[in-house]
Amino acid sequence: MGRWFRFLFVLLVGLVAGLLYGWLINPVKYVDTTPDSLRADYKADYVLMTAESYHDNGDLALAARRLALLGDSPPVEFVRQAMIYASQVGYAEADLNLLGGLAADLQSWNPLQDVGSP
Repeated sequence: MGRWFRFLFVLLVGLVAGLLYGWLINPVKYVDTTPDSLRADYKADYVLMTAESYHDNGDLALAARRLALLGDSPPVEFVRQAMIYASQVGYAEADLNLLGGLAADLQSWNPLQDVGSP
């Protein structure tokens, strides 16, 4: 019984020490991360959330600024990529419609007309 007790005790002490070190002493710190570092599935979700927000508030300039955080391509390109991914993995039809509406509005959007607005 003594050997098993020592074994379990050492195992428990090691587990507690590892968790304390990882959570309290030296936790992972994410610094200056941006949406462009996301995986493709999370980027598609980000674009969908942007489309939902645009659908609610109608601010196309804000939606374009949010999409610009994904990289150097035009915002409509990120929406197209999200639509392709969404159709491949089976997003709901309502979500695809939101993405399509945002893409259509971005196609005809002139960013220079929104320069003077706050």
